[in-house]
Amino acid sequence: MTAVEEEQVVPAVAETPPRAAGLIRAAWSFPQAKVGAALAGIVILVALLGPWLGPVLTGHSTTDFAGKPFKPDGIAGTDGLGRDVLTRFLAGGTTLLLYAVLATALGIVLGALIGMIAGYGGGWLDSLLMRGNDVLLSFPQLVIALLAIAVIGPKGWLLVLVIGLTHAPRTARVARQATVSVRNHDYIRAAEMYAVPRSRILLREILPNITGPLMVELGLRLTYSIGYIASLSFLGLGIQPPAADWGLMINENRIALVVQPWGVLLPVAAIAVLAVGTNLVADSLASAAAGRTREARA
Repeated sequence: MTAVEEEQVVPAVAETPPRAAGLIRAAWSFPQAKVGAALAGIVILVALLGPWLGPVLTGHSTTDFAGKPFKPDGIAGTDGLGRDVLTRFLAGGTTLLLYAVLATALGIVLGALIGMIAGYGGGWLDSLLMRGNDVLLSFPQLVIALLAIAVIGPKGWLLVLVIGLTHAPRTARVARQATVSVRNHDYIRAAEMYAVPRSRILLREILPNITGPLMVELGLRLTYSIGYIASLSFLGLGIQPPAADWGLMINENRIALVVQPWGVLLPVAAIAVLAVGTNLVADSLASAAAGRTREARA
């Protein structure tokens, strides 16, 4: 076997990324994956059911006057405008979760598309896309978001768009590397031999075989999206009053942290638990992907 043939055959055996289903099964064997899924699931359940559960438990809507400002009335007290903290907390996670999921999905889809095109096309197209990618990576994500919001204004669609676009370059690097590792496999060459369109090769041959790295990246990007959106809301550049939002609640109630801490502690705890849960799941996916790659190399 010649050196050229060895260079083509070894990646086909050693660098095959695990598919999504197998990767999830392998990741689920880690205890931290179960813990992370439980933590994230609890917060997601609260975020989804909270808008309906809050008024039932407290008898107040998110904007009702429930008592004197910053008083321990009711279950969790009131905020600076006398609104019920528990009601606002239960209703405050839906928008955060929705925006984080949409921004993550946008970043993963766009980044995976760019990375696959660059990795499969190679040559000047690869260089052009990746050098443009490097330029975008040189700008901090939060700074880009702050600049866009300062110019256009704090709008929900803008949060999703900006955060999703800032995730795309990092996802593109992962997708490109995974695509390069599989583009010389026999099934890709067979599809090319039968003149299968490139779009079908990308979607039906390459994409299913790089879902392992993309699943890992999905967990990481979701964690970052949660943090970015909550941070922007805390700064007053995200979701605007009188809407109930966890990041906004922290900003509104921080001045009375010693007197009435629940307005800050509840949303901080929810954001922290959600971020830790998604991060544990992402770490489990990364460990599973690394373990399966080592097995393939062996």
